[in-house]
Amino acid sequence: MFFRNETFSSYIRNYPIVSTIIALNVVIFVLMTLFPVIREAGIGFNLAISYGEYWRLVTPIFLHSDLFHLAFNMGALLIFGPAVESMIKKWKFVLLYLLPGVLANIVTFFLQDPFYLHLGASGSIYGLFGVYLYIYLYRNDLISRQTSQIIVPLVVIGVIMTFINPGISITGHIFGLVSGGLLAPLFLIGATTPFVYRTRTRKAYIDEDEVSFNPDRWKNRERNKKIKIALIVVAVLLFLGFVFLQSIPQ
Repeated sequence: MFFRNETFSSYIRNYPIVSTIIALNVVIFVLMTLFPVIREAGIGFNLAISYGEYWRLVTPIFLHSDLFHLAFNMGALLIFGPAVESMIKKWKFVLLYLLPGVLANIVTFFLQDPFYLHLGASGSIYGLFGVYLYIYLYRNDLISRQTSQIIVPLVVIGVIMTFINPGISITGHIFGLVSGGLLAPLFLIGATTPFVYRTRTRKAYIDEDEVSFNPDRWKNRERNKKIKIALIVVAVLLFLGFVFLQSIPQ
């Protein structure tokens, strides 16, 4: 489900929202490079937000600091966005992509100092990771066993990289992840299995390992219960640790 081998045209046709978001980010990056005032007017700046520039809670989601930053976030969206888009209605996916990023920016506004600057789609990307984590724990009818084995290591690696890489917005990543997980049950009401499981045309991605896919074959309630408890404990410890660090005078 996470391995893409569609043609360019079939990808755009099958996943128009993901394709549009990626294209929009690329266009804005080019314009921002040519006209730096775009970056200055849209970057997340807590002091400016406190003075009423509330659009800065949204615009940072579409701004990136450099080409590597853009490529990393849009590459993640290109890989992990399609399955979620095909599970739910298009307008739901737009909201499910934007809201975790906005909520993470709101938390950043309250927890970081007034001169804190931030930009990037990481809050929204980690929101998608949160959605996948919820699907793994509570909606395993939507994914295959092979896919489920990727999700937890992916989230764990993402969280670890958040804390060891300098210059990363910890609040953006962590609270984007949490927001995505909390919003998932609402947005996944009526969700269907991803497009890759519903089609068998050559124009779409086909995973030969999924021909016998049966969501009920791999349920393991006891294992999932232990994982849920462990993740909750880790999330609480991370949150308490972050709050403690923020309370230490600089």
